[in-house]
Amino acid sequence: MGHWVTTWAAMPQLTEPANMPPPPYAKDGLVLADTTLRQTVRVSAGGPRVRLRLSNAFGGAPLPITRVSVALPAGGAGGSTIRPGSARPVTFSGRGRAVVPRGAHVVSDPVDLAVAPGSVLAVTVYLADGQASSDLTSHPGSRTTSHLVAGDHTEAGDLPGATAVDHWYLLSGVEVWSGRDTAALVLLGDSLTDGRGSTTNGNDRWPDLLFDRLRGGVAIVNQGAGGNRVLNDGLGPSALARLDRDVLAQSGARFLAVFEGVNDLGTAEPTARAQRGVAEELIAAYEQIILRAQARDLLVYGATLTPFGGHDPYDDPEGHREAARQAVNAWIRDSGRYDAVIDFDRAVRDPAAPGRLPAAYDEGDHLHLGPAGYQALARAFPLALLTWPGSG
Repeated sequence: MGHWVTTWAAMPQLTEPANMPPPPYAKDGLVLADTTLRQTVRVSAGGPRVRLRLSNAFGGAPLPITRVSVALPAGGAGGSTIRPGSARPVTFSGRGRAVVPRGAHVVSDPVDLAVAPGSVLAVTVYLADGQASSDLTSHPGSRTTSHLVAGDHTEAGDLPGATAVDHWYLLSGVEVWSGRDTAALVLLGDSLTDGRGSTTNGNDRWPDLLFDRLRGGVAIVNQGAGGNRVLNDGLGPSALARLDRDVLAQSGARFLAVFEGVNDLGTAEPTARAQRGVAEELIAAYEQIILRAQARDLLVYGATLTPFGGHDPYDDPEGHREAARQAVNAWIRDSGRYDAVIDFDRAVRDPAAPGRLPAAYDEGDHLHLGPAGYQALARAFPLALLTWPGSG
């Protein structure tokens, strides 16, 4: 017996103007008209069949999809070429076309295409009529190059003359058919999980590096997004608002790791009263996330918040935000509410100045990590947390 498991995901977001496809692919309230979009994603778990999720969560009009294919790329992540003979047409309820209503997503039919764990998959979408809207669903922080070209080149081996953009559009998930002993770890996070500071097309975000330690048995579902907050909407819905869609609805989910809250502290007023209040609200929100996820039989792990000393504007001179971070981390470590704790703070703080990141891990802004820092986070995740009775 087998089941479907989410092997890759990207949190759907409303595309900001700066991240829209460039002209002529977006103009006059019409996006991606007569356009082929080729994107690559690195899967975690592998399997003999795949299916896709395409999202219109934030589109301002129905999304008419004309043709879709999946293939194995000829190179690595971010390339525009695919291996000869590897392209497979994708159907939806037996049809090559689909129309995704506003706010909805569509799941494709299964496609017979074997993908190995940790391999890269190419997904190509063609929209003949485009979407009649100035709003588009995307994931801007892809750290992966996609390609746009006019005309229908769904199964073309290469896309000469294509326009390169470092964003994902429309694609929100890939699932694989796998054995019952394969489960998914969903990561609920912000830009630190999304991978700001990692290498474009390098797949060296901490979730990627964690999978490199695992190499099988558990799929990694990265639901991080830059600027995301737990309590309030920002660049995308809050963690509380998106929990059902981005976590609880994921196929094969067994584990949840919660690693966000820094942006809630950083955007609240830097007064003692305001920071005490946001720390209290964060703790209450974490309890809600735990309750809702455990009701679906997920094991829920809490990750401590990492330092931001020296970051402008989060590091206030009086240290009120740092005091709130310490209070939140103390609750994560000591409350016993989580099934287990992942101490990312301890893993990446500077021993000589615990409120700061060491230079070797700092991406440069004293908040985000570089690849070495993300490697430290991946190493700090106890692999024993990703086993369960019957998992082998």
